[in-house]
Amino acid sequence: MTPTPAWLDLDRDGGDLAGQIYRSLRDRILLGQLPAGHRLSSTRAFAASLGVARSTVVEAYDRLKSEGYIEASAGAATRIAALARMRPERQQGDRVPMKEESPEQPPYRALFRPGAPDISDFPHAVWSRHLAARSRSLRIHHLGYEHATGIRELREAILEHVSVTRGVVAEPEQVMIVPSTRAAIDMLARTMLRRSGRRAAWMEDPGYPAARLLLGDAGADVVPVPCDDQGIDVSRMDGPQPALIPALIPALIYVTPSHQYPTGATLSLPRRLALLEAARRHESLVVEDDYDSDFQYGSRPIAALQGIDRAEVVAYVGTFSKVLAPGLRVAYAVVPRWLVSEASEALHRRGVAVSTHVQAALADFINEGRLRAYLRRMNQQYAERMARTIGMLESHFGGRLFISGGNGGLQLAAWFRDETVDDRAVVAKVNASGYGLMPMSGFFIGKSAPGILFGISQAEAAAVQRLAADLKAVL
Repeated sequence: MTPTPAWLDLDRDGGDLAGQIYRSLRDRILLGQLPAGHRLSSTRAFAASLGVARSTVVEAYDRLKSEGYIEASAGAATRIAALARMRPERQQGDRVPMKEESPEQPPYRALFRPGAPDISDFPHAVWSRHLAARSRSLRIHHLGYEHATGIRELREAILEHVSVTRGVVAEPEQVMIVPSTRAAIDMLARTMLRRSGRRAAWMEDPGYPAARLLLGDAGADVVPVPCDDQGIDVSRMDGPQPALIPALIPALIYVTPSHQYPTGATLSLPRRLALLEAARRHESLVVEDDYDSDFQYGSRPIAALQGIDRAEVVAYVGTFSKVLAPGLRVAYAVVPRWLVSEASEALHRRGVAVSTHVQAALADFINEGRLRAYLRRMNQQYAERMARTIGMLESHFGGRLFISGGNGGLQLAAWFRDETVDDRAVVAKVNASGYGLMPMSGFFIGKSAPGILFGISQAEAAAVQRLAADLKAVL
């Protein structure tokens, strides 16, 4: 029998044995303790050495393979992929012009509006009971000024959720409760600009227009960094030759690595490691906006960037507006330990807070398993609607459009094969019939490409058929 690795000590009472194996192997790969090309034991032998089911090891290996840590092919051994080694510790030119225009936000209830969840299945009765109960019996210690960063019950509940589903590693004190991701981005941008004394903020191009405007309002000079089907490419900004001019060294870097907004691309593992190394070297903060990564179709969610950050350079931002309902007005930021004091002071100073009884009710909602149940149900529904939208576009417009993304999230990007098409004109004509589509060109800072961004949350069969007819009439 293959001996059990001395470094892999499973907590058999802790559950999720596949996750424990995955994280142990991942961490040793990132630290360079399992070098590129190293041959791993077969799943059968490894399972026997650990005394677990083979399926448990297969699941761990599949996760590592899907995220790019290991390589395997039929009939060949499983080996460690060639990756840049993580650095374990954090040590303390001409600006690019920014286009001010951004795609106009369509009405919230417009059909196929990107980023808008379907709230028709929201568990209103359950939520109302939680809210009413907490309003009647709110604890006295929740009513003071000392909870500027959120009540502990909600911070602990959120941390448990994101640690299990997204691999986030933190303590409750690092979790900040805010009304929206916009509030979190604004707070982080202002804090880092003041702390660093720099003005540059790197941002994906194409990228989230609201983040671009928030960074500008905070006083940042937004620097576009190109994205492709592997996500943001910091090597385009941060190559060794020529040296990066001081004006372009970023105070922060804004990214959406799990589902790049708006393209839907997932940031590849080599690009993730390059991003983390660039942030460590420049003493920058990476703002990881994980806005809708609870919705994954056909594969297990890729771990958050924050979970593989060993230099404490990532602030993880999430929201319940996309997961549950925009009206809740609850989001959160998980900040590095070195930023906790300044971030807390910034929230207190600006008076950015969420009602305490709403926080308490949401903590109960999460702790009772209501959030997990709702996500399971909505993932199934959204997966069907995403597949329905993709099928319609491919069958009716495959010669005119090609699709990117579609493996998760609430929106789908489709690009015109003819790059001379005026996507703004096309979208305006289609939206006149009651839709909420958005032109892809509006998401770019630099050179743009034409396309259409579709929301999928309300893509019922009848609505998709109607869209196909109306889009065909315009094209």
